[in-house]
Amino acid sequence: MSEARRARWTAAGTGALLTLAGLAAALLRLTGSAAALVPAAYALGAAVCALAAFLGFHGRTRRALWLLIAGTMIMAFGDQSD
Repeated sequence: MSEARRARWTAAGTGALLTLAGLAAALLRLTGSAAALVPAAYALGAAVCALAAFLGFHGRTRRALWLLIAGTMIMAFGDQSD
């Protein structure tokens, strides 16, 4: 397997995993007594990670990496707001 292909699969897999984690956290926080900002931040971070997974799968691994970082930071902001 070439290095570029491995980078694409890594970016896509990590993006998909973070998307699922963000969506699960948003659903859990939505059913709780958290402020509306918290599940929205998780959902927004998950959407950014989903975009990163899409870009990573199509070979834009550098942009996908930065979007994964941004999506994780958005979800961390939501966690800090709780």
